Order: sequence, then C-alpha cells, then structure tokens
Amino acid sequence: MNVFDFTFCGTALQALSSGALHWPDQRLLVVSDLHFGKSARLSAIGGAQLPPYETRETLTRLETDIAATRAEAVICLGDSFDAVGLDGMLPQAERDWITRLVTGLRWTWIEGNHDPAPVAFGGAHCAEHHLGAIAFRHIASQVDDGTGEVSGHYHPKAVISARGRAISRPCFLVDDRRLILPAYGTYTGGLRCDSPVFSTLMRPGARAILTGPRPRAIPMPRGVPA
Repeated sequence: MNVFDFTFCGTALQALSSGALHWPDQRLLVVSDLHFGKSARLSAIGGAQLPPYETRETLTRLETDIAATRAEAVICLGDSFDAVGLDGMLPQAERDWITRLVTGLRWTWIEGNHDPAPVAFGGAHCAEHHLGAIAFRHIASQVDDGTGEVSGHYHPKAVISARGRAISRPCFLVDDRRLILPAYGTYTGGLRCDSPVFSTLMRPGARAILTGPRPRAIPMPRGVPA
C-alpha cells in the first residue's frame, strides 16, 4: 500500500494511492463520490454506454483499502450513488457486497447532492459528521469558522507535464483548514485544480497530493479566482 503521510489540523493522516484518506489513530478510512450505478443510470437515459463493471471495481478497491489499513470505521462523503433510487437497482450480488462491508464496520453515510445517504444498507446517516476538531461533509463550506474540514464533491484532478506530455491525476487538495478528496469511484471524471472554484476555496500555499502508484505532493496549480 503506497501512501503519502501529511499533517492536517494537527492530525497525522495518509493519502492513499487509490484516493482514499486514512486516519491511523482513529482506524478510519474516508472515501468520497463513489457514484455507484453510474453506468446503469447513463444507459437508462440513453447516455454514454460504459462497461457495467464500475461498482464491482470500486468495491474491490474499497475492500482492499479497508483490509490494508485495518480500518474499523468508514466515512463516505456523499454521492455514494449516482442518483436517487440506484441503491435499490444494483444487482443483488453488489447489494450483498455493500451490506457485508457496512455490517462489519462503523459506517457513516454523508448526504450528497446526487443522492441522500442510502438507508438500505445500514450504518449511520447524516448531513455532516464531526470527529474531534474536524468536520466531514460533502461540499466545502463557504464559511471559515476556524475548524478543519474534510469534503469531496468537486473531484479535483491535477494536470502535470512529464517527459513532454501532459498527465492527468486525481488529487487531494489541502491547505491549513480544508482538505478536499478526489472522487473514489470509477468513471467519475474530475475538475482541474487550477479551476477558479479551487482558487477561491483553497488558501495560498495549498498543495495537491497526486494519486497513483507513488502519491506525491506538488504546489496546487492556481487559476484566477471566480
């Protein structure tokens, strides 16, 4: 398991190569924007036809990360399903898989903008969750109340140049108060971190932690604030 160790609000955390966040002292794994059922939703509305395997692929990575970190608790930061009602439309084998994972852990579903926290699989359900001095929510708050915040929603990605070609990687964005996670789900796409929205949200000195085989941090590329 490849990780990038960093400190956020006085707390030792690890950014995993998969896009999950690990809080070792709390035995906690945090993931965002799983978007289960995206291929099924797009197929139903006549959109892009994607291979219908993304939920299984995402669940495989999630189960692997849970085992590797020995997590005892999981927080899903919203948009766990790609639309309202998809939690009841997955194949039974995938529903059973999710139920098995949730049943074995302290699991918290946070409400997203694509779906409310899914109640069909157990666990706790809330608009936001607080642990110590850190708040976990789906969308970063525009209000700076001085506390730490972990969120998702924006699917940040960084585009870097390597050997003369551009490479795009999902990334974590972190400053001294905000931590925004990349989307964990397959087929989720992303928003470049030099987008004006991030220049507005993230303070000077923010870093982008790139996912991939060897997670590493770079200064967050900045655009013009909106």
